[in-house]
Amino acid sequence: MRILYIGRTSGTSLDRANALRRLGHELVHIDLRALLPRSVWVDRITWRLGGSYFSPWINRSLSVALGEQTFDLCYVDGGEWVTRSTIILLRDRAPMLVNYNIDDPFGSRDGSRLRVYRKNAALYDLCVVMREHNVAEAKAHGVRNVMRVYMSADEVSHAPRPISPQEAQRWQSDVLFLGTWFPERGPFLLDLIRRGVPLTIQGNRWQKAPEWEQLRPHWRGGAVFGDDYARAIQCAKVNIGLLSKENRDLHTTRSLEIPALGALLCAERTSEHLAMYVEGEEALFWADVDECAQACQRALENEGLRERIAAAGHARIARNGHYNENILHNILAFAATLDTRIAEPA
Repeated sequence: MRILYIGRTSGTSLDRANALRRLGHELVHIDLRALLPRSVWVDRITWRLGGSYFSPWINRSLSVALGEQTFDLCYVDGGEWVTRSTIILLRDRAPMLVNYNIDDPFGSRDGSRLRVYRKNAALYDLCVVMREHNVAEAKAHGVRNVMRVYMSADEVSHAPRPISPQEAQRWQSDVLFLGTWFPERGPFLLDLIRRGVPLTIQGNRWQKAPEWEQLRPHWRGGAVFGDDYARAIQCAKVNIGLLSKENRDLHTTRSLEIPALGALLCAERTSEHLAMYVEGEEALFWADVDECAQACQRALENEGLRERIAAAGHARIARNGHYNENILHNILAFAATLDTRIAEPA
């Protein structure tokens, strides 16, 4: 198909766009953030007040970028700046609009950032969500067609890399947490350190943690991307998977990306993690900081156990099909079964 892809040209959004290309679709990829000023105030206003204030700017620039082009389908990844008037513009170019939202759009973590999505979700022909409770919430917001999927790793971005001796030395860690600071994460990681876990932290915003002075010696630097992201995970003996409580997570992208890279996942025990992997054979799970520390120490003491679990987790994600190409193929197949699109927005 010829697809208009509205989404970021970085991160997992770019991974999904590239997966659609690998599936044989022709894409025109437009990042709405790139149509707005580079000022940090754009993001701050969006976070605090929502994205509707930028609608005239978005629509004017988007109309120029699209010209007279038409598409078989419009795929919106996220949607914090896609207002009703933007949807009207997109409907002139594509007969079907699909939204994919990896966040918890009906939760509280992201402030007003997704207010525009919530207000206009009912105008999409299909909304794809990641969390089971989002299904009922989307329907309560008037969404007619809702599809729930798990998050996914990428066949290319999260394929294991060959690691040179120099890279192994650069990225080696015993126990790694790779991720952004959130308030509940600082106390948990500090408790791990106090229990003797040799922890490395990699990610942004950790200077905001009240525990920063104690965590600082364990912080290796800010967020990493691309090959460095893959190398950091592959070169860690154990990778900690933490959930975002405000995002109501039962799994995250790390739950898929770590095993996809052939590394050992050690994450919170949830119903979704238990559905993904056999505990103790394909991943390590825990319920509290004591159990997490014990799991880490046990894995560090037994190289053969680490390697067996990592290899089994890598094989399991392939069987589960939690990869972008498979998930996106299923989304497009489901969209094709929809008899009619929703009514035109007034």
